[in-house]
Amino acid sequence: MPRNVYFSAAHKLEQQTFEDIMVESLKIYGQETYYLPRQIVKRDNILNEDIESQFLDAYTIEMYIEDIEGFGGEGNLMQKFGLEIRDEVTFIVAKRSWEKLIGAWNNTVENFRPNEGDLIYLPLSQSFFEISFVEHEQPFYQINNLPVYKLQCKLYEYNDEDFETGIEEIDQIETVYADTITMLIRDITGDIEIGSTLYQVISRDANGMPVKWISGRVTEQDQVGGSSTNIQLQLTDIEMSDDEANRNFYISTTSDADTYLINTVEEDPNNLGYPLAPTITAEIYTLYDIDSTEDRVLINDQAAQNWEFEDFADDIIDFSESNPFGEPS
Repeated sequence: MPRNVYFSAAHKLEQQTFEDIMVESLKIYGQETYYLPRQIVKRDNILNEDIESQFLDAYTIEMYIEDIEGFGGEGNLMQKFGLEIRDEVTFIVAKRSWEKLIGAWNNTVENFRPNEGDLIYLPLSQSFFEISFVEHEQPFYQINNLPVYKLQCKLYEYNDEDFETGIEEIDQIETVYADTITMLIRDITGDIEIGSTLYQVISRDANGMPVKWISGRVTEQDQVGGSSTNIQLQLTDIEMSDDEANRNFYISTTSDADTYLINTVEEDPNNLGYPLAPTITAEIYTLYDIDSTEDRVLINDQAAQNWEFEDFADDIIDFSESNPFGEPS
């Protein structure tokens, strides 16, 4: 053995002392942050991408910001689609704190370390950062141990993910930035509450049970013209029971009123996978969405040019065709 056997850098007591100093330093000089583990709802196994993700938990933990002069990255860039902010930051978190506060709950994809794709919310700047790389070998085995993780992060771009952490400061990102449609309804029976989920049954089976439906979460409710029978709703988190069905609500018609009722349901006790009997019914008589000609801006994006793009695209592609890019059938 070429090394001197009487000297060892892997002394357990020294390693624990060094780790204690690191943990205490991070608690003194670090920032209070929230760690949000990502849960993948649906994955594209061909491109190895997450089609749909959700964030249901948020855990407080201290992290040190390595960049003392401010956020790194390319900064603010003016693109043809508007201002783009490309801030980056490196957080340092102690392994012991991670295992104690987060990893022990077994709520991440790989619970033995932070994962790429998870989010960190920094209340100091009210910013969300997405972990792009986890460096676990710095400092490099100073006394033959690795006491910290370095999380290389970039500013998070919201992409219609679900946030249900129970912390209003975090969950409001979905209310502010999620895709939203505006709906006018009338002939309402029952009370509609903010945060409740509305279901519209599209079709039923021979026994009258719902087969296809669309749902949306109510984020805002206003009376129109002082009338209690005309109500304007803001709906987000739009979902369909069938991926192949039209992903939009339908305007009510007198010929098929049952199909176009809005239904809000209680929790299904038998987990049967469909809405129960409606407790609220209403008729949809106006629907504003991305291709609406009456309301030419999206509710949560006053700079949107959705109608301009829609009008320009209609002059190029015939969207009435089932396959506008292929040969005529």
